[in-house]
Amino acid sequence: MAESAGSAGSKSPLSGRVVVVTGGGRGIGREHALAFARAGASVVVNDLGGAGDGTGSSSGPAEEVAALIRSEGGAAVANGDDVSDEQGAARLVAQAVGEFGTLHVLVNNAGILRDKTLLNMSFEDWDNVVRVHLRGTFAMTQAAGRFWRDQSKAGTPVAARVVNTSSGSGLFGNFGQANYGAAKGGIASFTVIAAMELARYGVTVNAIAPVAKTRLTATAGMPLEIDEGFDPLAPEHVSPFVVWLGSERSAAVTGRVFSVVGGYVGVAEGWNIGPALQVEGPLTFEAVDERFPAVFEKAAENFSVFDSHPYGPKRS
Repeated sequence: MAESAGSAGSKSPLSGRVVVVTGGGRGIGREHALAFARAGASVVVNDLGGAGDGTGSSSGPAEEVAALIRSEGGAAVANGDDVSDEQGAARLVAQAVGEFGTLHVLVNNAGILRDKTLLNMSFEDWDNVVRVHLRGTFAMTQAAGRFWRDQSKAGTPVAARVVNTSSGSGLFGNFGQANYGAAKGGIASFTVIAAMELARYGVTVNAIAPVAKTRLTATAGMPLEIDEGFDPLAPEHVSPFVVWLGSERSAAVTGRVFSVVGGYVGVAEGWNIGPALQVEGPLTFEAVDERFPAVFEKAAENFSVFDSHPYGPKRS
């Protein structure tokens, strides 16, 4: 069993904590893995190593990040399991426990893109995107949650964290991403429900909706201005907040989704009920037709994904 990073008495904020980062071989996930390690955590870097559309596989990306962490004096191992597979998720959790003795933090970051408009999207495009994002988040959270439940029932104190990855596309909608947006919206709802169910075991569950330049994101039109070298869409700017969510300091925060980009963290407040029609007794077509249009006129427009952070394109 490998020794946990920070076990020799380091005062790093994540000293002694063990973290699994899925999709940790590239992009935002890579930055998460490095940031956790540099904060003192031991890290299992998971990545199937496929292309951006989910095809193919390679052990290279995860191995490269784990090797970089070790070269900096940290503790890390690589994992190439498919997180959407029940057995693969279980193996990943078991590897973390086997290598480092326990598990404290799960960062569900793995994902692929297959953007097409609804009428041109194949069932394979739909199924694969939903499988990796939504099923993968479920499979990993269930596997880790069962470990924490067993610890809690055995009397071991648990201060565990799950950080899921949603998206502005899932929260607010984005043209050409019906599959991706549906999966990411599902992750937001899953986060709220998982937080309710896992609280009794000492687990918090939150999600981020990050904005960053990676191989999976189309960045045209996103960064309009860069001030003195600060690139707000660089993926490393997302990770400090994720590390904080993975720390013991975030115990009071659970069941929430946050927009994170550059120097910005915004709290997504979710669905709420605006103006409403209420009649005495049951609704009728005639009552709706007569009264609902005036109610609907008072409703706010759907929130735009372009307004979810301060670095998006300015709209006239």
